[in-house]
Amino acid sequence: MACDKKWLPLESNPDVMNKFLQSVGVPEDFTMIDVVDLDDEHLENLPKKVKAVLFLFPAGDQHDEHCQSEQEQIDAEGQVVSDRVYFMKLDANNASGTVSLIHAVANADEELELAPDSTLKEFLDRTADMSPEERGQELEMDENLCCVHEEVAKEGQTEAPEPDEETKLHFITFVAVDEQLYELDPRKKYPINHGSTSVDTLLKDSVAVCKKFMERDPENVNFSIMALVAGANADTEEEEVE
Repeated sequence: MACDKKWLPLESNPDVMNKFLQSVGVPEDFTMIDVVDLDDEHLENLPKKVKAVLFLFPAGDQHDEHCQSEQEQIDAEGQVVSDRVYFMKLDANNASGTVSLIHAVANADEELELAPDSTLKEFLDRTADMSPEERGQELEMDENLCCVHEEVAKEGQTEAPEPDEETKLHFITFVAVDEQLYELDPRKKYPINHGSTSVDTLLKDSVAVCKKFMERDPENVNFSIMALVAGANADTEEEEVE
């Protein structure tokens, strides 16, 4: 199937995300779920085996200013980043959803085993020793992953915009690697280390960082959080945020 190399945005919808994951080799018992209530009691009732957290937010002026300040501080003071973190840089319009899903799977623990010879396993194996920039370039040239992205993007509940239409919403991923919480944003220079975490507290710790994003843009409501979990029922319905 011939695919347009321009990216359509992925909808923040577990069904869309799960179709992408299963199409590229992720086992069906690993699924995306909505996280719609952010209080601690509700988070405790969600599936425990959280492998990654995806956050969709409006990337406006407040975010740009914070990113600049954050980078200046890290460049001056440094940070610890594990060599085991798989990170990709790609500043292409509307590609952040697929990059975030790849980040989620690539940094999940060994419990998540991709299907042999699957599209995503082949891509991750091929790019394992590449730089973040080279991985992004490789993704843009990968016909199979681009085609899966295009197919599932067109099947979302809302009407997909034109590929040339840049959306203001942006996906990032939070993962736990070597007991550290990393924010993986393909538009940033490097992963951001947010401090200690664990497999048991990954969701709670990620939500705490997401809340800081929301506090920087209090007039906006276009935020969405999803988690990649093991063994959850993909059809589980969550209560809506009031």
